[in-house]
Amino acid sequence: MIELEVDGQKVEVPPGSMVMHAAEKLGLFVPHFCYHKKLSIAANCRMCLVDVEKAPKPLPACATPVAPGMKVQTRSERAIAAQKGVMEFLLINHPLDCPICDQGGECQLQDLAVGYGGSASRYHEEKRVIFHKPMGPLISAEEMSRCIHCTRCVRFGQEVAGVMELGMSHRGEHAEIETFVGMSVDSELSGNMIDICPVGALTSKPFRYSARTWELSRRKSVSPHDSTGANLIVQVKNNTVMRVLPLENEDVNECWLADRDRFSYEALNTSERLNSPMIKQGGQWQSVDWQTALEYVANGLKQIKADHGAASVGTLVSPHSTVEELYLAGALMRGLGSDNIDYRLRHAEFAPFESVRWLGRSIASLSVLQAALVVGSNLRKDHPLFAQRIRQAARHGCVVSSINSAAQLASADAWALPVSERLSGDAGQWFGMLCEVAAAVAQAQGVALPAGLDAPAVGAQAERIAKSLLAGERKAILLGNAAAHHASASSLLSLANWIASQTGATVGYLTQSANTVGAQLVGAQPSTGLNAGQMLAGGLKAVLLLNNEPEFDSTAGAQAAACLGKSQMVVTLSPFKANMAFSDVLLPVAPFTETPGTFVNAEGRIQSFHAVVKPLGQTRPAWKVLRVLGNMLGLPGFDFESSQEVLAKVFAADVPAGIPTQVPDAQLNNSTKAQPLAGSASAPAPVVAAIYQLDGLVRRAPALQLTADARQQPSFEQQEVSA
Repeated sequence: MIELEVDGQKVEVPPGSMVMHAAEKLGLFVPHFCYHKKLSIAANCRMCLVDVEKAPKPLPACATPVAPGMKVQTRSERAIAAQKGVMEFLLINHPLDCPICDQGGECQLQDLAVGYGGSASRYHEEKRVIFHKPMGPLISAEEMSRCIHCTRCVRFGQEVAGVMELGMSHRGEHAEIETFVGMSVDSELSGNMIDICPVGALTSKPFRYSARTWELSRRKSVSPHDSTGANLIVQVKNNTVMRVLPLENEDVNECWLADRDRFSYEALNTSERLNSPMIKQGGQWQSVDWQTALEYVANGLKQIKADHGAASVGTLVSPHSTVEELYLAGALMRGLGSDNIDYRLRHAEFAPFESVRWLGRSIASLSVLQAALVVGSNLRKDHPLFAQRIRQAARHGCVVSSINSAAQLASADAWALPVSERLSGDAGQWFGMLCEVAAAVAQAQGVALPAGLDAPAVGAQAERIAKSLLAGERKAILLGNAAAHHASASSLLSLANWIASQTGATVGYLTQSANTVGAQLVGAQPSTGLNAGQMLAGGLKAVLLLNNEPEFDSTAGAQAAACLGKSQMVVTLSPFKANMAFSDVLLPVAPFTETPGTFVNAEGRIQSFHAVVKPLGQTRPAWKVLRVLGNMLGLPGFDFESSQEVLAKVFAADVPAGIPTQVPDAQLNNSTKAQPLAGSASAPAPVVAAIYQLDGLVRRAPALQLTADARQQPSFEQQEVSA
């Protein structure tokens, strides 16, 4: 450690640290614009000039390495004079448009200008003007004259998102930040450029001119999309969600958000929202009150159970639902005497799980991996924030390898990170490729392959993958969405476990949805009843659909409408006007912003949240709807007064202090009793949702559906027409 003195206080920092890091450790603020703790040092803005003893002139704190015995003054007359001089230069060309700037009230330049700016400018010449830049549907660059060339956005693209979509052209007063050859900014993490821009040059296009920052209430929440469980700040005005920003959590999402976490809120305010219960009568939808709708459902379930038995009733639930909703849906079914409940709508194999399948390690540890083998994942699009962490690991030497379909690794930059070895082929070939890696490991370790497997010919790529997994200490085999949904999912897991046992790697599922782990935890899958595939194929007389649209969320696709349409009663619980073609009842339940609840992310972290706005119209939280339905059916165990009581029931804990923050290790295990048996080479391609087709919220978010990623996939409206 190196000891130095900053503003008279002694501090020790690691070798290679900068003066800025020493000041931060002491809690001292040094004004800056271009410095960001997650980005490389550029030393562009010079706002962080400080006075270093024996230095002939002030030095930038962000780019001055510490030295033993160094003495630094951040508030001396010389330092403040230098900082004020820099501020004067930064304001020379800055347009005086704070009253109409979206960044007003949360602008770093505005804040620092109060302390370091002059009361008048000595510059009377014309200010330079930079024309607006088209950057796509998410980022507004209408006022690039505000840009101070800190290059945070450029460095973010290169270092975090992995794609250099912005750069600086020209020199001197002609310098501009822009995209090149008329391209748009298409990274799935692009919205973070808005957050890190210290001025109002890059702002949110969907939020533009909607509200002032001081008009907004700020409330914490958790993302309902992928399994990262990103922490959110939801900003609200007049009971309407206006904007979503990241809540910093180093162990989960750091200070970043994926674009679908940031912009999916638009769907909450569309005309697609269902705001009152509806019943189909004579082929026409009629709005009714809650009492009428719930009595209709309860009486229908009772009658169908009496006529056809409890086994004729089933529930398909979404893994984007909360723990409380999933638990009560299961309790409702089992209270009726049916075990027909499943969240695995996109799976092709339904072998029972021995325990709760999870990431196999902490999310934060992905950033420091030394080797990773990713099987069956379009990593960058399926899990943008996991990909970002693995990208950081790769920047520090992690050897990343992949077994995937050719489409998912069509180009060298498909994941925007260096992939050392790629084994690509159809889904039916993945097991053979993994077996080849296992054979290479067996040869290197001098052991036999698992019983029943014939040793395949080992290629050079498989040897190099095996070598990477045998080296180092921090390594992982990560099974993606396509591996989880694969027709031979159990065989892939079994063989991955064998490789891990020989190499010391961990095995984990990236897990598709916000609450995939939570769905397993509460038993939202059958033990003896029908699985999702069987229920989607028809045969049930009554079906409850919780937060899902089988046409878009399941392997059945468009056939789901025809199969489910044969049932006597289909009840949809959704925030949107969904499944109208084959449903008989629509019950408006609250999205994540209008209900309290809990998600369990891929690492088993239990994260509860509160409603941030009141429910729209007659919308009600789904846990309340299920509780009332259970009471109307006369089922025991439905006397809950709050969602926390439901959660306490799940974990057999007190409310709220006894509820754990992490699923116990004893319940998290990726082991399987299945033997590794080769799948057919003609196995169907696993059903995996495109990045902006993942769930009902992102499908209905207008700005997300205008992105390049969305345009490459059939739009939600096109799918509805084709269905």
